[in-house]
Amino acid sequence: MGLGDVISQQLVERRGLKEHQIGRTLTMASLGCGFVGPVVGGWYRVLDRLIPGTTKVDALKKMMLDQGAFAPCFLGCFLPLVGTLNGLSARDNWAKLQQDYPDALLTNYYLWPAVQLANFYLVPLHYRLAIVQCVAVIWNSYLSWKAHRL
Repeated sequence: MGLGDVISQQLVERRGLKEHQIGRTLTMASLGCGFVGPVVGGWYRVLDRLIPGTTKVDALKKMMLDQGAFAPCFLGCFLPLVGTLNGLSARDNWAKLQQDYPDALLTNYYLWPAVQLANFYLVPLHYRLAIVQCVAVIWNSYLSWKAHRL
């Protein structure tokens, strides 16, 4: 999450080192360690209990449940959490969520279904979070940009 924010600030927003918001990077890194990592890691364990197996059909079921249930809920929690940590009022946070959520969810669907299908079919459970985090550097750059855009 922290690396994604650095990429967002430096390559997407082109802030430069003098304008880099270190507090924002630390917030995103903290969210990664304290929220995203534990929630996603726990979700993978639950998902593997709900749908045991590694066949193509099992992987497809896991991906459908992941993208149909978990992803919308996760984004619906993550975006307002960032807004709250950024000091947005409840009203501003709600307005920002209504503005950003549809686009973030749609963008999620461009990237994650294929990644998760491969992840659930090819990768053992104990490596899934690590594989996802490699892809997530790009995703986290997008999320950071989206969450901090006013």
